[in-house]
Amino acid sequence: MTVENNKPEEQVEEVVEQQAEESLLNEDGGVELDSESDLTDGLENQLEALNEELAKAKDQTLRATAEMQNIKRRAEQDVEKAHKFALEKFVDALIPVVDSLEKGIESAEQAEGAHEALVEGMNLTLKQFLGALGRFSVEQEDPNGQPFDPNFHQAMSMVPNPDVETNTVIDVFQKGYKLNGRLIRPAMVVVSK
Repeated sequence: MTVENNKPEEQVEEVVEQQAEESLLNEDGGVELDSESDLTDGLENQLEALNEELAKAKDQTLRATAEMQNIKRRAEQDVEKAHKFALEKFVDALIPVVDSLEKGIESAEQAEGAHEALVEGMNLTLKQFLGALGRFSVEQEDPNGQPFDPNFHQAMSMVPNPDVETNTVIDVFQKGYKLNGRLIRPAMVVVSK
């Protein structure tokens, strides 16, 4: 019984192998290849298709690599900006202290019987404070006498002044500040008209 069962299985295997060989030769749609030229043409077509797929795969790989480089570059720029401008809120909180020192010095200088030692001490404190800000790339902008620029100045009022050109800053209420070249606070100014 086992001998009889093996014979049909062997026959089935032979038929499957024959069909597999035929399917390999007939991949171009089931048409049988009659000659070597048909076989060569079929193989050339397959080679051409594979070369096209390879070219597409190389192109996709190249594009993916370029995209990854762009993402990496953008991430590095974002990190650099985060480091560069991390102090912005801190600096913004310190600027009013500078304003108060400057106004205190101005008031003390104008008062009768001003104490020169007090004024000198406040000036030294202000100079030291501005030096500390400068070490962190904070720049104070005093636009007095410069042309008005709405990107960096905030006009508080306009006053006629025949001695200077129109749209020139003639007085500064509060100086402007930049951190690494980025405006933190515009200067509050009076502009000639």
